[in-house]
Amino acid sequence: MSKQEELLAILSQKNIIKSEDAGNIVKEAQSAGKKVEDILISRQIINPEDLAQVKSEVYRLPYENLIERNIGEGIVSTISSEVAENYKVICFDKEDNRIKVGILDPDNFKAVEAIDFLAKGSGLKVEYYLISEKSFKAAFKQYKSLAKELSSALETRAEEEVVVAEEKDERELNEITKSAPVAKIVSVVIRHAVEGGASDIHVEPSRKESRVRYRIDGILHTSLVLPRSVHDALVARIKVMANLKLDETRIPQDGRIRLVFNDKDYDFRVSILPLIGAEKVVMRILEASKQPPTLEELGYEGIQLEVIQKNLKKTEGLLLATGPTGSGKSTTLFSILHIINKEEINIVTLEDPVEYQVKGISQSQIKPDIGYTFASGLRSFMRQDPDVIMVGEIRDEETAELAIHSALTGHFVISTLHTTSAAGAIPRLVDMNVEAFLLGSTLHTVIAQRLARKICSHCKEEVKIPDEQLKKIKAEIEDVGIDYIKSMVKDFNPEKMVFYKGKGCPRCGNSGYSGRVALSEVLDINDQLKEFIIEGKKHLSIKEIKSSQKFVKIKQDGFIKVLQGKTTMQEVLRVIEN
Repeated sequence: MSKQEELLAILSQKNIIKSEDAGNIVKEAQSAGKKVEDILISRQIINPEDLAQVKSEVYRLPYENLIERNIGEGIVSTISSEVAENYKVICFDKEDNRIKVGILDPDNFKAVEAIDFLAKGSGLKVEYYLISEKSFKAAFKQYKSLAKELSSALETRAEEEVVVAEEKDERELNEITKSAPVAKIVSVVIRHAVEGGASDIHVEPSRKESRVRYRIDGILHTSLVLPRSVHDALVARIKVMANLKLDETRIPQDGRIRLVFNDKDYDFRVSILPLIGAEKVVMRILEASKQPPTLEELGYEGIQLEVIQKNLKKTEGLLLATGPTGSGKSTTLFSILHIINKEEINIVTLEDPVEYQVKGISQSQIKPDIGYTFASGLRSFMRQDPDVIMVGEIRDEETAELAIHSALTGHFVISTLHTTSAAGAIPRLVDMNVEAFLLGSTLHTVIAQRLARKICSHCKEEVKIPDEQLKKIKAEIEDVGIDYIKSMVKDFNPEKMVFYKGKGCPRCGNSGYSGRVALSEVLDINDQLKEFIIEGKKHLSIKEIKSSQKFVKIKQDGFIKVLQGKTTMQEVLRVIEN
């Protein structure tokens, strides 16, 4: 019996999977070219830490959890950081001549050989323990903090001449940006952002310093403050990596960097903005091989999910996702595309830029500087025999007109729009001079979305909320209906509602939050609402909407997620009311 088969057998014995499902999991792993444990985690059959414990039984190794363990640099450096990172091993304890080493992949015999060789040369005996990837990452961070990693580079850099882009020709700038200190600083800043789960990196100049901020779960955090003297060199180094013009500091520039961390491909979308006397850099981090989450994973459930699933069976018409910048509209659209992506359907997308690369979908990026816009791209798409068209954003009258025309001629069109509510999409499109009778004939679904931070599951605790907030929740519960709330919230008792918050722990960076969840409202443009629109009714009232369907407002969906223990009242009010 192979190790993978033995793993599935133990999971079956523990009633984590059904024995008849084991074969399907093996087939799925083989067809995807992945390990069985990758499939188990991606399908959320078992969490990574529990899986590591089961694997420890398979490999006859003791299990160790290092996530919150303070190891100490003297112990962890028994194995060099280079060896640890290459072989995914970590030394977490040392006593006399005996060391305890956590190993991520016991099948990696080269790792065992390398550690045994190093230990023998130092007169050490090794005890191996099986650890999870999360444990490895947490322990690996203890080699050096971000500040420590940069200190030697900064010391070296302080001895060099300050780089001012305007005073150097391109050849000189290329040589400077390849220098070890500058390259090291940029490399460390990027790596720590990836390991910390950041979505964006901001490198911002001020008069006396250069500030590095990471956006994690939608919130910017200052991670590092560097001397102002290194800022121009950092910007120049990033430009080199993104193939941008070094000597151009007067206009904005956009580029892209592709890097590999822990065997995963990452795209960094680089934006350079000229400021007074300096340039600011923002890098969006995208995991290139990552598949979009499912609608359920995003947080869609109940009536919202039912409406989307019902309308995705249609073969024509217009579906819109609305919300402010950074509310996850594009991710939701790609979750939808992932659902309808089948061999017999031709899906084409027009994006700015391409974020998720999905197998089986023809994806194109607009280039306004050469005249390739959303509008011109849409015209070209009609000659590509599409079934489904995704337009990154409806920004102007021409794009709106073409999108409506495409939906009217038998295509399923999905796009995004900047409005604050689902109903707000209708007056927005009317203001773009879309004819009311055409809009009523094509529009069938409008999704409004915000992203709220989720409570960290590792430090979750009960909490009392102020009476003022309690009154708001009770009023919205009454409006939604107690029966619907009971269907959404397990063991719900209106007389004894339970609320939670995150206390703060090392796993969530003491923020009390980890990850994000979508708060949404989904408007089904049914026959009754179509009549309203065709008659020229620009603004639909909540009363009119609720007379035509079961409708849960975005704030109400947020309060339901508070009652489910997924997020907090403060977070819901922050993203919706502010």
